Amino acid sequence: MPSTFPAKPDTDRPNIIYIMSDDHAVRAVSAYGSDIAHLAPTPNIDRIARNGVRFDESFVTNSLCGPSRAAMFTGKFGHKNGFNHNGQLFDGSQDVWPRLLKEAGYTTAVIGKWHINLTPDGFDFDHWEVLNDQGEYYNPDWITKEGVQKEMGYTTDQITNKTLNWLDQQRDKSKPFALVMHHKAPHRNWMPAPRHTRAFEQVEFPIPDNYFDTYEGRVAAQMQTMNIYRDAQEGHDLKMTTAVGEAEWREDIWPHLLQRMTPEQRAQWDAAYQERNDAMNANETNWSDEVMAIWKYQRYLQDYLATIKSVDESVGEVLDYLEVNDLAENTIVVYTSDQGFYMGEHGWFDKRFMYEESFRAPLLMQYPARIRAGTVVSQLVQNIDYAPTFLEYAGVDIPTEMQGESMVSIIEGTESNWRSSLYYHFYEYPAMHDVSRHYGVRDSRYKLMHFYYQMDEWEFYDLAKDPTEMNNAINDPAYSGEIERLKAEIKRLETYYDVPPSTDWIDRPLEYKPAPTLKELFPHSFHSNTEQES
Repeated sequence: MPSTFPAKPDTDRPNIIYIMSDDHAVRAVSAYGSDIAHLAPTPNIDRIARNGVRFDESFVTNSLCGPSRAAMFTGKFGHKNGFNHNGQLFDGSQDVWPRLLKEAGYTTAVIGKWHINLTPDGFDFDHWEVLNDQGEYYNPDWITKEGVQKEMGYTTDQITNKTLNWLDQQRDKSKPFALVMHHKAPHRNWMPAPRHTRAFEQVEFPIPDNYFDTYEGRVAAQMQTMNIYRDAQEGHDLKMTTAVGEAEWREDIWPHLLQRMTPEQRAQWDAAYQERNDAMNANETNWSDEVMAIWKYQRYLQDYLATIKSVDESVGEVLDYLEVNDLAENTIVVYTSDQGFYMGEHGWFDKRFMYEESFRAPLLMQYPARIRAGTVVSQLVQNIDYAPTFLEYAGVDIPTEMQGESMVSIIEGTESNWRSSLYYHFYEYPAMHDVSRHYGVRDSRYKLMHFYYQMDEWEFYDLAKDPTEMNNAINDPAYSGEIERLKAEIKRLETYYDVPPSTDWIDRPLEYKPAPTLKELFPHSFHSNTEQES
């Protein structure tokens, strides 16, 4: 790993805008092409791919919001940065790329979802405005250095407006800038902007071939509780109402979301869904379980993809601003997600598993001064690679403890000896969705996983022959050699990344550290409209 680069003058150092959404599946980015790309395109996100590089083999270290963010900021796996599962406290004193850039002369900011601690302690951002916990889609609470304030409007639009305001009015224009722009969308519960609530109401999205997966041969998959037609909340997730003519949601795990709306917003929301919900309620008793399962799939996809429309518009506004203000040429713009997401594959929503849909994340980057338009990178990359990449482009030393590799050489076509496999480890169990702890390895064709908490189950997949991972071939003698090779590769990677022995994690309970509440942090500004304290 390169560790030192010559210092660059400010005029040569690129600006950086790191845009990350939450739970955006690769299949929902039309730059990658998919069976829904023509039905729900993302033209502005696609602009980044056309202007720069699309990474076709981009993955995460742990498909979960907080751990993914910690890995991205530090360039280290969770066992090294101390953040393996949601609910832990992140140590902001360790090296993180935004602070390293600030120390090298950049002006820095973060706007949007944070989700590792309540506030960005230790990052030393010049400017920060972050959502409370997960944030809400409507009228969210914002945390700043001054306190907590509820702001009226749609969250994606607020993040966009705050970002453009910082770029245009608030940043120190004598310095290069590094801006972290984190969207809440399209995180659960997928509430589109008012202008997009009906965007896909007439669209029938193709149903994955394995939507009614029975999980034969996959013990951990049989235990999960993230099935769309069995586990999704009919109210909170699917916006299903109680009866014909009624506007109240059915079972709702966070009822305050509708309560946050103004009467005008609520009336607009109810009107957008009433006709479809009335039709569902009128026919539900006559529908088979399969028909209802498909209806729920369509409702989920319609809302999930509608929330992405606002994110795509946001990306377009940022790109337009850079072009109008002659900043595009020397600005790195990244679009990615904290992990992938299931869009009905295996019958699922959510993430967590090492299966392709959640292990893989979109990654697009433009930097016209250095990256040739239309570049495609096919090497295996991971979110621990982002930090060293930004530091190399900025001419800043890469700390030796960072475990990722700078992607500059593969972006610019000068690398001939890149990694051939990836390591993954998921720790958060027992917890929401009941996905067992597991670790594994993936190379260009094969994947081996070990589920180890309250079970001892191995899974092996030939991704060339079984890309949807339906056939666990762990007991197929034809693959015995490959399985043993990958078991040895897991041991090699665990040694390389200094992973504690697997036995250390078998029965270790999840470790949570108490965090201060918003009331404790901001006693004078905390107000009655703030429902969540995280």
